Amino acid sequence: PESLTRWNMQALAWTGDLKTGYVQTSPVTQKELMLFPNAPRFFRENDTIYFSAKLSSLSEKPLSVTAQVRFFDAFTMQEIALLTAGEAATKTVSLAAGGNSALSWKLYIPEGLQAVTYRITAGAPVEEGRHTSDGEENTLPALTNRTLVTESLPLPMRGTQPRQFEFTKLLKADSPTLRHHAYTIEFTSHPVWYAVQALPYIMEYPYECAEQVFSRYYANAIAAHIADSHPDIKRVFDLWRNYQPAALQSNLAKNEELKSLLLEETPWVQDARNEAERKQRIALLFDLHRMRDEQAAAGRKLLQAQTPDGGFAWFRGGPDDRYITQHIVAGAGQLQKMNIPTGDINALLNKAIRYMDDRLAEDFNEIKKQADKTPQDKKEKPLAYLTIHYLYARSFFTDAYPVPEKARKAFAYFTTQAAAQWTKYNNCLKGMLALALHRYNDIGTARLILQSLSETALHSDETGMYWRNERDWWWYHAPIETQALLIEAFDEIARDPAAIADMQTWLLKQKQMQDWKTTKATAEAIYALLKSPAAPSSPAKDRKLTSTSRLATDGNYQITAGDSLITPSSVEAGTGYFKTSWYGHEIKPDKGRITIIPPPGNRETGLPLAWGAAYWQYFERLDKITPAATGVQINKQLYRKTHSPAGDILTEITPERPLKTGDKVTVRIEIRADRDMEYVHLKDQRAAAFEPVNVLSGYRWQDGLGYYESTRDAATNFFIACLPKGTYVFEYELFATQTGEFSNGITSLQCMYAPEFTTHSEGIRISVVSD
Repeated sequence: PESLTRWNMQALAWTGDLKTGYVQTSPVTQKELMLFPNAPRFFRENDTIYFSAKLSSLSEKPLSVTAQVRFFDAFTMQEIALLTAGEAATKTVSLAAGGNSALSWKLYIPEGLQAVTYRITAGAPVEEGRHTSDGEENTLPALTNRTLVTESLPLPMRGTQPRQFEFTKLLKADSPTLRHHAYTIEFTSHPVWYAVQALPYIMEYPYECAEQVFSRYYANAIAAHIADSHPDIKRVFDLWRNYQPAALQSNLAKNEELKSLLLEETPWVQDARNEAERKQRIALLFDLHRMRDEQAAAGRKLLQAQTPDGGFAWFRGGPDDRYITQHIVAGAGQLQKMNIPTGDINALLNKAIRYMDDRLAEDFNEIKKQADKTPQDKKEKPLAYLTIHYLYARSFFTDAYPVPEKARKAFAYFTTQAAAQWTKYNNCLKGMLALALHRYNDIGTARLILQSLSETALHSDETGMYWRNERDWWWYHAPIETQALLIEAFDEIARDPAAIADMQTWLLKQKQMQDWKTTKATAEAIYALLKSPAAPSSPAKDRKLTSTSRLATDGNYQITAGDSLITPSSVEAGTGYFKTSWYGHEIKPDKGRITIIPPPGNRETGLPLAWGAAYWQYFERLDKITPAATGVQINKQLYRKTHSPAGDILTEITPERPLKTGDKVTVRIEIRADRDMEYVHLKDQRAAAFEPVNVLSGYRWQDGLGYYESTRDAATNFFIACLPKGTYVFEYELFATQTGEFSNGITSLQCMYAPEFTTHSEGIRISVVSD
């Protein structure tokens, strides 16, 4: 460490005949002039900040030091002007012998930057012919003070007739505060490729809950199987990997911590700016050795996260969670259905299935106790949602892991009740019951359920076959997972390729950019798309991963956006996929008029002939974005915390009473929820001026509520498995370390597996002055 200038060094030497020698000394490592920048963890757009540094002289003579700071765009390394008017980049300071001095430069962070590299140097002549200097270069992310909004327009194609599409929101974009980010049109002659494209999203997701660790395992297992089993696809990835080896080798790419922060706070910086970068990024993720290493690492994390009784907590340190445990078991069953081995987690599965069986037996014993008091309860009590989920997850392993003796009566009772009660549940639970009963040989009831689902389905040429979804916070109302589950049911039970193709059309329509909104939904969608539709005569056990031909189809479609004819330099070998993007000022409203002309003579049936989508991303101020009407309110306040003989005093921060550097700040977040919620993510952004007091992540308990708290560079996250209706207050502490004018961001709340239910607080601006 630079602040440590004296070292204790010891050396021991010996010979073959045991002669020894020992020396101890205290060397001093120091420079006559040392520079210590005090950089924040990140910049944020529209902030004014004093970039400070300390000069320290160890010379025995006074020094005249010249210090200079320069700033560069980290992506292009072009110099940029961040200094405010009248602020000189070069300053001269007189240092007394052995003295210290502080420097600062006033900066304004403009919009449009994504990462900034600063280079600060200081030098001074010591004596004639000799010069001393010091310096530092580092890269900081520049976070936006706006919200990124994504609008999408699906481009489904059937038959051989041209089609015209209008992106209405882009055509009518006239907000004065709107700033275009990117407009993308992507197209593939075979939409199964979308499932492969979505795998990197769950490979890279940053949080460490059990569900997302398993999702990484799931994605790497599928990707490794594709790369290993299909030589044509592997050759495409190898080609991409070598397309431009230096395309991503910038300072940004080399800095893993910076990449992690940017991906978490501003995920759009990872959007590729050209085809070479996009191809190389996917290819790197599909490296066979990397995927196997990542899969093994995720498997080890899962084994560590498993509780002694076989269950899984949502986050380590919390109580075991039946739903998360059953979700992991069902996902492992899906991998085995696709003939993907899960040998490295079979020990985990054995314990998890035993845990599930034990909980089912406990449920049954509780019902028997209640039945002794009120005999009608045993017959009339509906099945719990977790019980239905158990029957579905357990159905993957009936042969490999037979139901143990102690749980057989419970298993028989609940399967009988499921066959009698299936009409009482929504589509997601009906699909689970249909698949479970079919695998338990109650084929008649399973077909009745599918007949009912067919009669209530909606049909459209654009959106395919789908159902009206009940929007709610609960996992069994999630629309993507429900559609994926029903595709699985129609595939395995009805063997209806036409219906499956129509249902997959709706699933593809929901895709936005690289994912289906959540890791869990993305994993379910990938499973629904990568399974080949079963032939009507094929046995149920013969479900395999999609064949090479389903991933390797080329197409030659003529597409125009406004007056621009899209002519990709090449269509991806083996996929038929291409993408064209426009950025910033290149985006014009007329590009919202899209015409697609298919190649003549292409009369393929089954899945949609081809599928594409247009995505428009823009930044808008938070006060222009209308939050969802979720019935949840968030209020955030900042207080200065001071000590007094009577105890701690909290004083609200106002423009008349700004913060000073060194002040301790208490952040108070108040949540008012009008309904029960599950798997809630509360994210509180903070200003670049603040440093958190508590940097250790872990499980916490407060007023009967358990949650996992995770401190990150630009925000503090709270993950709450179950948030009952009521009012809750979260508090944590920060230190003010930088001076200037800062945006403190917003506090947002979102159900991680129902992201359409979200809300946020208003933005806060703060001032910090020097003490």
